[in-house]
Amino acid sequence: MRTLLVTGGAGFIGANFALGMVANGCRIVNLDKLTYAGNLDTLASLKPNAQHIFVHGDIGNRNLVDTLLRKHQPDAIVNFAAESHVDRSIDGPAAFVQTNVSGTLILLEAARDYWRDLAGNARNDFRFVHISTDEVYGSLGSEGMFTETTPYAPNSPYSASKAASDHLVRAFHHTYGLPTLTTNCSNNYGPYQFPEKLIPLVIQKALAGEPLPVYGDGMNIRDWLFVGDHCTAISRVLEAGRVGETYNIGGNAERANITVVKTICGLLDTLHPLPDGRKHESLITYVKDRPGHDRRYAIDSSKLQRELGWRPSQTFETGIAQTVDWYLSNQPWVQRVLDGSYRMERLGV
Repeated sequence: MRTLLVTGGAGFIGANFALGMVANGCRIVNLDKLTYAGNLDTLASLKPNAQHIFVHGDIGNRNLVDTLLRKHQPDAIVNFAAESHVDRSIDGPAAFVQTNVSGTLILLEAARDYWRDLAGNARNDFRFVHISTDEVYGSLGSEGMFTETTPYAPNSPYSASKAASDHLVRAFHHTYGLPTLTTNCSNNYGPYQFPEKLIPLVIQKALAGEPLPVYGDGMNIRDWLFVGDHCTAISRVLEAGRVGETYNIGGNAERANITVVKTICGLLDTLHPLPDGRKHESLITYVKDRPGHDRRYAIDSSKLQRELGWRPSQTFETGIAQTVDWYLSNQPWVQRVLDGSYRMERLGV
């Protein structure tokens, strides 16, 4: 049985990954700081499972990380731990540098020292997988796609902090030989996403009959990736990716933000009509764009598809329908999340 140290495993993507990997027979040591976006409710089904060990703590705590590595002897580290919301990085960039840069550095140093003490197959097979974002590449024009060789050009404090962490991971491989892999993904959506992000935010506000805020003209384009597909891609990279390489992960689903919002509105018109008979599109409200809002992202996943045989299983239409159904069926989870400090207010103004 493989043992993985998963950091940030109570967050949106990390928790989905932990759930999937335990179901597939892995033992998960889950280290999470439980910031506002970390939610143990997401992991409730694993509470009685001995193959999931949750540890409340910070990747920046070197003593804790060293203790977990010595005690559990993981075969790999998968690093999801990050501050991840662009709007929050505009309001408070220091927290992003602390976690995404300094925290990743401390985790890398601990991983390097742990790996150096391994022997034989344990040393040869060890991997450090770092989960990053397509936002490090900056903004695209109307054509083209991000590849693994696209120059970095981050435009927000969030993406700048993730770019720095990516460079540290690369440096630890080239300087120390640490067997690292990096993945850069497009915009994720799906079950258990914190409702500050576009899709769950729109769903929740639409259910409440509140205005649906759309930044600028709504024509900012993202490549949308269903979180389950993202997790299977990470699993493949962990299993068979070439050490030292970067793999881009995308959903082959470019959509403008306004198209995403209107698609959700159409689904809710059928599944949860407004009591006054209006269409949900009538709630759309255009608001001032956020500073430094990248116009378009698009991911070229051909390297991952060619080398590791991965393909997204969901189209945007099937994925968004599953996502809306999940939020409609799991309102108690959402309400418990919203019992904290976030009340779906505008951030990053």
